[in-house]
Amino acid sequence: MPARVDHEERRKQIAEALLRIADTRGLQSASMRAVAAEAGVSLRLVQYYFTTKEALLLDALDRLGAQLQARMLEWIGAAGPSPTPRDIVTAILSCVLPTDPESRRITRTYAAYYTLVLNDPALLARHATAQPDGLESFLGKQIRAAQQAGQIDPAKNPEMTAAGLLALVNGLGQSVLGGQRDGEAALAVLTHHLDELFRSPARDDQPTG
Repeated sequence: MPARVDHEERRKQIAEALLRIADTRGLQSASMRAVAAEAGVSLRLVQYYFTTKEALLLDALDRLGAQLQARMLEWIGAAGPSPTPRDIVTAILSCVLPTDPESRRITRTYAAYYTLVLNDPALLARHATAQPDGLESFLGKQIRAAQQAGQIDPAKNPEMTAAGLLALVNGLGQSVLGGQRDGEAALAVLTHHLDELFRSPARDDQPTG
């Protein structure tokens, strides 16, 4: 009796092969034939599961997003049973920074996708912003909750603040990958900005001696 094929496992095997190529060589090297060789399967099998390269790119991008989300949930869980808004914001932004092998892999792979979008804006433009938009929205809700708790200046715009924090982390991540600073220094910069943000107006107004 022929063995039953786990189609989802096959799709995952092929998509993760593309992600490995994106991480190590860039997506310009991720032809369907190269992905087949990396996955250890035939080109025909890759084409059976993904009829176009765009379909493969988008499937792999979704899987990369799921990997990042799982990492975020793990870091939030490590913050304790009842994390505060600052704990959650800190966990999310810290886990994105490329400070260990897994976060460096994720950052490099996202950078490969960004490069692809810049070179061919129409290819992924309809799909590549869903996760960043969702993350901005989630961070904005945490900032609003911190405002309600008196931990952040209520005059600040939560959405704009969330967008700025993600832009900061993205820039810090590129500076780490580029060798300008190490992960510890990047975390120090992030902590400085979070300290500035999570400074209640009441505490700022208190007399100093």
